Amino acid sequence: MSDGNTARRVRQAGRLVVALSLFAFVVLARGLIVPLSEAAERAINVAAAADLSAALEEVAANYKKHSGVEVKLSFGASGALTQQIQNGAPFDIFFSADTDYPRQLIAGGQADGATLYRYAVGELVLWVPKDSPLDLERKGMDVLLDPSVRKIAIANPRHAPYGRAAVAALQHYGLYEKVKDRLVLGENISQAAQFAESGNAQVGFVALAHAIAPAMQGKGKYWVVPTETYPALDQAVIAISHSAHQQDAAAFLEYVKTAETLAVLRRYGFSVPEQK
Repeated sequence: MSDGNTARRVRQAGRLVVALSLFAFVVLARGLIVPLSEAAERAINVAAAADLSAALEEVAANYKKHSGVEVKLSFGASGALTQQIQNGAPFDIFFSADTDYPRQLIAGGQADGATLYRYAVGELVLWVPKDSPLDLERKGMDVLLDPSVRKIAIANPRHAPYGRAAVAALQHYGLYEKVKDRLVLGENISQAAQFAESGNAQVGFVALAHAIAPAMQGKGKYWVVPTETYPALDQAVIAISHSAHQQDAAAFLEYVKTAETLAVLRRYGFSVPEQK
């Protein structure tokens, strides 16, 4: 390659750099470049009761398609999540399996009472593996007295509303004292379901939402515990006061109230409010 050609290419490259620099300057001057904070992927952090693990994953995916905002989900027992929020965990929204924990946060100033919304009512079921000889359909709660039932999984009633519902149902049927020594406590309702599914417990009290979730379908059978035997599992959502993403959190809460979201919740076995 001749020195002339080399020099010419250097001059051309230099002119291109200058042209690009001028273009960038003009674009910046006209305010056409989105600030870095806005260009970065938007996201909100959501704490949610474990019974929502399947339904809320679907809701979050749908919302991102509509809005571009990612919903980062952390599941656990409602009581444990409440403690985390009280200790300053950086959540923007909290979906509880009851209304009491959100009200505790309102009372403590950690949540905005104006945003409290009852998004669903949950249901409790007894679940056994598919190959279990226990006749849930005919015997219902009485299967717990079968000699083959050595362990019964429930969510820890100290932290989980579904655990308290299970204890209430056992007391209603006069079975609690008879089976309390066989209860195996999961940290939340998802872990109780895992105990039953894995065979570490012969029977489990789980959320209806777990029993009919795709991951559990075909693996077991269940019996719906009559709702009059335990306090209603009214489930509420609330915005967290110290949220750094107030506008995005408010927008997601509005989406939770839409027909699309309520249809997803209904499909997972929740009773839901009237659609907007």
